[in-house]
Amino acid sequence: SGALGLVAAPVTREALGGVFEELGAFLDRRGGSVLLVTADGDERRKLAELVGGVDVEVATAASRDEAVAQLDARRFDCLVVDLGLSDGEGFAVLERIKRAKRFRGLPVIVHSTRELTPREEARLRRYAEAVVLKDARSPERLLEETSLYLHRAEARLPAEKRRMLERLHSGDEVFEGKKVLIVDDDVRNVFALASVFERRGMHVVFAENGREGIEALRRHPDVSLVLMDIMMPEMDGYEATRTVREMPEFERLPILALTAKAMKGDREKSLASGASDYITKPVDVEQLLSLMRVWLHR
Repeated sequence: SGALGLVAAPVTREALGGVFEELGAFLDRRGGSVLLVTADGDERRKLAELVGGVDVEVATAASRDEAVAQLDARRFDCLVVDLGLSDGEGFAVLERIKRAKRFRGLPVIVHSTRELTPREEARLRRYAEAVVLKDARSPERLLEETSLYLHRAEARLPAEKRRMLERLHSGDEVFEGKKVLIVDDDVRNVFALASVFERRGMHVVFAENGREGIEALRRHPDVSLVLMDIMMPEMDGYEATRTVREMPEFERLPILALTAKAMKGDREKSLASGASDYITKPVDVEQLLSLMRVWLHR
């Protein structure tokens, strides 16, 4: 979510000392640094201009070898990797990061200007335990993600960049006319979310379990996004999601899993079953709407 670091409870004096050392180093630095890895020269210049600023230094690399050399030479606060590098070099950079312990805390943003194949998305999940992966396809999303991991205050960004983020966060036009399927056996939750969605111009279809959700999808092939509860009778969300992904017409349909906050492993299981993303229950409506904007923009 953008935290600078973490310390496990119960907190020891030694651990707390490490936290303050890290905070001190962060506060003493003049600005953040980003390594931008993309082969396209024009794209590289545009992205460097977008991400950079008086408080952010941007270094660039056009290939895996250049990226590795830069990573070996100095420390970066964030890495942006374009999967458009030739011969799978983008994945090779990610593999190098995963293997090296010193990169364990390095946030990695995957930038892609094209739709990723299901196989590529599955391959990316192999790195989820080692690095923070974000698929930032739009300039607004890339600016938002780099600002998050560099801890840049939005209020200090140039006016043009602030307007970009404002459009990303507050634009409800993306919801207008979209059809959303809610699959949840808690009727109260369904009606609460339906009320929020309908006020924003969305059409809502709902089902009480996974089997009914699949039937609803067949009746409404124009659904733009699915909210899939995980714990349901008859057919749970994992099985329902896997079944949907086996249907070619819904291979790329955004599916957001609704998981229990206390259940360890729900996130990994949800993504492994084919969910696009997840959000914990009880649902924070603003957080959910923000997540939906991201997936509906695609």
